[in-house]
Amino acid sequence: MRTLKYAILGLISREPMTGYDITREFNSNSLANFWYAKHSQVYPELSRLTEEGLATCQVVIRGKRLEAKLYTITDKGRAELLEWLMECDEVPPTPKDVFRLRVYFSDLMTRQELRGHLQDQLEKHRRKCRYLTDIMEKLYNSSAPPVGTAACGDFMVLEGAVLRENAYIQWLVNCISRIPDESSETADEAGADTVSPK
Repeated sequence: MRTLKYAILGLISREPMTGYDITREFNSNSLANFWYAKHSQVYPELSRLTEEGLATCQVVIRGKRLEAKLYTITDKGRAELLEWLMECDEVPPTPKDVFRLRVYFSDLMTRQELRGHLQDQLEKHRRKCRYLTDIMEKLYNSSAPPVGTAACGDFMVLEGAVLRENAYIQWLVNCISRIPDESSETADEAGADTVSPK
């Protein structure tokens, strides 16, 4: 399935856009949290959409002399987009996570090395969570917009991203809590070397 096809149709269903506008949307704070595409992917897909009669292209002037191609969804394109929106997907395979793979083989690390890895990831995910939360606060004051608006869809996806990061953070905290700290390890070693008086 050409998922990019439907992502672009969705964008131009809201308003006519140029290839530059579409690429910028894919790199925005909203879409980039769950879907992105490079300009080298966007422009060939736009050509296919026009060939298939799903979008029209009109040359317009941007600025004084700069020509740009403005893409608009057709009735056929809107019908295909709505059909795709109504499809029910199976749960997708679990995405690959290199860090989780390292944790899987953490028996080859020292406790200190493992703790360092976990704490490093914890700080990074906390920063990402704060970043996403700040976006929600800035754009929506952490309150969901009315259902049926484009803003509501954006809010729901952002909310899902925040919950995902919070779950990852909790998992990291749980992992770290299971690693004995150095003071307890030292105490255990000292106790093992102590000879009880008879």
